[in-house]
Amino acid sequence: MSGTASLRRQAEREERARQRLEKEKARTEAMSVYERRFADRGLIAGIDEVGRGPLAGPVCACALILPTDHPVLYLNDSKKLTAKKRDELYDVLKREAVSIGIGYESPEIIDEINILQATYSAMRSALAALSPGPDFLLIDAVSIPGVSVPSRSIVHGDALSVSIAAASIVAKVSRDRLMEEYDRLYPEYGFARNKGYGTAEHMAALRKYGPCPIHRKSFITHLLNG
Repeated sequence: MSGTASLRRQAEREERARQRLEKEKARTEAMSVYERRFADRGLIAGIDEVGRGPLAGPVCACALILPTDHPVLYLNDSKKLTAKKRDELYDVLKREAVSIGIGYESPEIIDEINILQATYSAMRSALAALSPGPDFLLIDAVSIPGVSVPSRSIVHGDALSVSIAAASIVAKVSRDRLMEEYDRLYPEYGFARNKGYGTAEHMAALRKYGPCPIHRKSFITHLLNG
Protein backbone atom coordinates (compact mmCIF):
# COMPACT_ATOMS: atom_id res chain seq x y z
CA MET A 1 0.00 0.00 0.00
CA SER A 2 1.36 3.41 -0.95
CA GLY A 3 1.89 6.13 1.60
CA THR A 4 -0.87 8.19 -0.01
CA ALA A 5 -3.40 5.34 0.18
CA SER A 6 -2.46 4.65 3.79
CA LEU A 7 -2.96 8.29 4.73
CA ARG A 8 -6.30 8.34 2.91
CA ARG A 9 -7.56 5.28 4.82
CA GLN A 10 -6.37 6.76 8.10
CA ALA A 11 -8.24 9.96 7.30
CA GLU A 12 -11.37 7.96 6.46
CA ARG A 13 -11.17 6.09 9.78
CA GLU A 14 -10.77 9.33 11.67
CA GLU A 15 -13.73 10.84 9.86
CA ARG A 16 -15.93 7.83 10.70
CA ALA A 17 -14.84 8.07 14.34
CA ARG A 18 -15.63 11.80 14.34
CA GLN A 19 -19.09 11.13 12.90
CA ARG A 20 -19.76 8.42 15.51
CA LEU A 21 -18.72 10.80 18.28
CA GLU A 22 -20.95 13.58 16.96
CA LYS A 23 -23.86 11.15 16.73
CA GLU A 24 -23.30 10.09 20.34
CA LYS A 25 -23.11 13.70 21.49
CA ALA A 26 -26.43 14.39 19.75
CA ARG A 27 -28.04 11.31 21.37
CA THR A 28 -26.79 12.36 24.81
CA GLU A 29 -28.09 15.87 24.22
CA ALA A 30 -31.51 14.43 23.36
CA MET A 31 -31.46 12.42 26.61
CA SER A 32 -30.72 15.59 28.59
CA VAL A 33 -34.05 17.32 27.94
CA TYR A 34 -35.26 16.97 31.54
CA GLU A 35 -31.90 18.08 32.91
CA ARG A 36 -32.14 21.24 30.80
CA ARG A 37 -35.78 21.82 31.69
CA PHE A 38 -35.06 21.81 35.41
CA ALA A 39 -31.53 23.26 35.31
CA ASP A 40 -32.62 26.39 37.18
CA ARG A 41 -33.57 24.29 40.22
CA GLY A 42 -29.92 23.60 41.12
CA LEU A 43 -28.26 20.20 41.52
CA ILE A 44 -30.30 17.44 39.87
CA ALA A 45 -30.10 13.83 41.05
CA GLY A 46 -31.30 10.90 38.98
CA ILE A 47 -32.68 7.94 40.94
CA ASP A 48 -33.27 4.36 39.87
CA GLU A 49 -33.42 0.90 41.41
CA VAL A 50 -32.61 -2.65 40.45
CA GLY A 51 -33.63 -5.95 41.96
CA ARG A 52 -37.37 -5.73 42.54
CA GLY A 53 -38.05 -9.01 40.72
CA PRO A 54 -35.40 -11.52 41.90
CA LEU A 55 -36.11 -14.34 44.30
CA ALA A 56 -32.91 -13.68 46.25
CA GLY A 57 -30.69 -10.81 47.31
CA PRO A 58 -31.38 -7.19 48.18
CA VAL A 59 -33.08 -4.43 46.25
CA CYS A 60 -30.58 -1.71 45.39
CA ALA A 61 -31.14 1.97 44.57
CA CYS A 62 -28.78 4.64 43.33
CA ALA A 63 -29.05 8.43 43.45
CA LEU A 64 -26.53 10.22 41.25
CA ILE A 65 -25.69 13.82 40.34
CA LEU A 66 -23.97 14.26 36.98
CA PRO A 67 -21.54 17.12 36.25
CA THR A 68 -23.03 20.13 34.50
CA ASP A 69 -19.82 21.40 32.88
CA HIS A 70 -19.36 18.43 30.53
CA PRO A 71 -21.50 15.49 29.33
CA VAL A 72 -20.86 11.85 30.17
CA LEU A 73 -21.34 9.98 26.91
CA TYR A 74 -22.79 6.53 26.12
CA LEU A 75 -25.24 6.52 29.05
CA ASN A 76 -28.37 4.46 28.51
CA ASP A 77 -30.85 2.21 30.27
CA SER A 78 -28.60 -0.37 31.95
CA LYS A 79 -30.68 -3.21 30.46
CA LYS A 80 -29.70 -2.05 26.97
CA LEU A 81 -25.97 -2.21 27.68
CA THR A 82 -23.61 -5.16 27.78
CA ALA A 83 -22.06 -6.12 31.11
CA LYS A 84 -18.68 -4.94 29.80
CA LYS A 85 -20.08 -1.52 28.83
CA ARG A 86 -21.84 -1.18 32.18
CA ASP A 87 -18.57 -1.87 33.97
CA GLU A 88 -16.75 0.70 31.84
CA LEU A 89 -19.41 3.35 32.46
CA TYR A 90 -19.50 2.50 36.17
CA ASP A 91 -15.80 3.40 36.40
CA VAL A 92 -16.36 6.60 34.42
CA LEU A 93 -19.27 7.61 36.66
CA LYS A 94 -17.30 6.91 39.83
CA ARG A 95 -14.71 9.40 38.56
CA GLU A 96 -16.96 12.00 36.97
CA ALA A 97 -20.15 12.20 39.04
CA VAL A 98 -20.55 15.07 41.46
CA SER A 99 -22.06 12.71 44.02
CA ILE A 100 -23.24 9.09 44.20
CA GLY A 101 -25.40 7.48 46.87
CA ILE A 102 -26.24 3.76 47.11
CA GLY A 103 -29.01 2.24 49.21
CA TYR A 104 -29.91 -1.40 49.86
CA GLU A 105 -32.72 -3.21 51.59
CA SER A 106 -32.20 -6.80 52.63
CA PRO A 107 -34.34 -9.85 51.88
CA GLU A 108 -35.49 -9.79 55.52
CA ILE A 109 -36.80 -6.23 55.17
CA ILE A 110 -38.39 -7.06 51.81
CA ASP A 111 -40.26 -9.94 53.49
CA GLU A 112 -41.27 -7.70 56.39
CA ILE A 113 -42.55 -4.59 54.60
CA ASN A 114 -43.00 -5.80 50.94
CA ILE A 115 -40.87 -5.07 47.90
CA LEU A 116 -42.42 -1.70 47.02
CA GLN A 117 -41.90 -0.24 50.48
CA ALA A 118 -38.39 -1.74 50.58
CA THR A 119 -37.64 -0.07 47.24
CA TYR A 120 -38.77 3.30 48.59
CA SER A 121 -36.60 2.75 51.66
CA ALA A 122 -33.53 1.93 49.53
CA MET A 123 -34.15 5.07 47.47
CA ARG A 124 -34.36 7.21 50.60
CA SER A 125 -31.10 5.69 51.84
CA ALA A 126 -29.43 6.43 48.49
CA LEU A 127 -30.62 10.04 48.66
CA ALA A 128 -29.38 10.43 52.23
CA ALA A 129 -25.91 9.25 51.12
CA LEU A 130 -25.52 12.08 48.58
CA SER A 131 -23.04 14.79 49.46
CA PRO A 132 -23.66 17.43 48.27
CA GLY A 133 -27.37 16.84 48.36
CA PRO A 134 -29.73 17.52 45.44
CA ASP A 135 -32.14 20.38 44.86
CA PHE A 136 -34.33 18.44 42.42
CA LEU A 137 -34.94 14.76 41.65
CA LEU A 138 -35.61 12.88 38.44
CA ILE A 139 -37.00 9.48 39.38
CA ASP A 140 -37.68 6.45 37.23
CA ALA A 141 -41.44 5.80 37.21
CA VAL A 142 -42.30 6.42 40.88
CA SER A 143 -42.64 9.13 43.49
CA ILE A 144 -40.87 8.46 46.78
CA PRO A 145 -43.00 8.87 49.93
CA GLY A 146 -41.41 10.84 52.73
CA VAL A 147 -39.03 12.85 50.54
CA SER A 148 -39.40 16.63 50.62
CA VAL A 149 -37.04 17.43 47.71
CA PRO A 150 -39.04 18.52 44.63
CA SER A 151 -39.13 15.82 41.98
CA ARG A 152 -40.37 14.67 38.59
CA SER A 153 -41.33 11.06 37.98
CA ILE A 154 -40.56 9.87 34.43
CA VAL A 155 -41.96 6.62 33.02
CA HIS A 156 -39.11 4.74 31.29
CA GLY A 157 -36.85 7.42 32.72
CA ASP A 158 -33.74 5.26 32.41
CA ALA A 159 -34.11 5.56 28.61
CA LEU A 160 -35.14 9.23 28.60
CA SER A 161 -32.89 10.95 31.15
CA VAL A 162 -29.09 10.80 31.36
CA SER A 163 -29.24 11.25 35.15
CA ILE A 164 -31.61 8.31 35.65
CA ALA A 165 -29.67 6.21 33.12
CA ALA A 166 -26.47 6.88 35.06
CA ALA A 167 -28.18 5.86 38.31
CA SER A 168 -29.51 2.69 36.68
CA ILE A 169 -26.00 1.68 35.60
CA VAL A 170 -24.43 2.21 39.03
CA ALA A 171 -27.31 0.41 40.77
CA LYS A 172 -27.10 -2.54 38.38
CA VAL A 173 -23.32 -2.96 38.62
CA SER A 174 -23.36 -2.53 42.41
CA ARG A 175 -26.02 -5.20 42.90
CA ASP A 176 -24.52 -7.58 40.33
CA ARG A 177 -21.16 -7.45 42.07
CA LEU A 178 -22.81 -8.11 45.42
CA MET A 179 -24.62 -11.14 43.98
CA GLU A 180 -21.29 -12.42 42.66
CA GLU A 181 -19.97 -12.24 46.22
CA TYR A 182 -23.00 -14.20 47.42
CA ASP A 183 -22.25 -16.79 44.75
CA ARG A 184 -19.03 -17.59 46.60
CA LEU A 185 -21.00 -18.23 49.77
CA TYR A 186 -23.84 -20.17 48.14
CA PRO A 187 -22.42 -21.57 44.87
CA GLU A 188 -25.16 -24.15 44.34
CA TYR A 189 -27.70 -21.48 43.25
CA GLY A 190 -25.68 -19.90 40.43
CA PHE A 191 -26.08 -16.34 41.72
CA ALA A 192 -23.12 -15.09 39.66
CA ARG A 193 -25.07 -16.04 36.53
CA ASN A 194 -28.69 -15.39 37.46
CA LYS A 195 -28.23 -12.53 39.98
CA GLY A 196 -31.05 -14.03 42.04
CA TYR A 197 -33.66 -14.11 39.27
CA GLY A 198 -35.85 -17.18 38.88
CA THR A 199 -34.06 -18.97 36.06
CA ALA A 200 -34.58 -22.67 35.45
CA GLU A 201 -31.19 -23.39 37.03
CA HIS A 202 -32.07 -21.34 40.10
CA MET A 203 -35.47 -22.96 40.51
CA ALA A 204 -33.98 -26.44 40.22
CA ALA A 205 -31.43 -25.59 42.93
CA LEU A 206 -34.17 -24.21 45.17
CA ARG A 207 -36.15 -27.43 44.89
CA LYS A 208 -33.04 -29.53 45.52
CA TYR A 209 -31.40 -27.56 48.36
CA GLY A 210 -34.18 -25.37 49.69
CA PRO A 211 -33.70 -21.64 50.34
CA CYS A 212 -30.50 -20.07 51.62
CA PRO A 213 -30.30 -17.03 53.98
CA ILE A 214 -30.55 -14.46 51.16
CA HIS A 215 -33.71 -15.84 49.58
CA ARG A 216 -36.88 -13.77 49.88
CA LYS A 217 -39.26 -16.05 51.71
CA SER A 218 -42.29 -14.04 50.61
CA PHE A 219 -41.27 -14.59 46.97
CA ILE A 220 -40.56 -18.32 47.07
CA THR A 221 -43.01 -19.90 49.50
CA HIS A 222 -45.73 -20.49 46.92
CA LEU A 223 -43.15 -21.66 44.36
CA LEU A 224 -41.78 -24.31 46.68
CA ASN A 225 -45.22 -25.34 47.85
CA GLY A 226 -46.30 -25.63 44.23
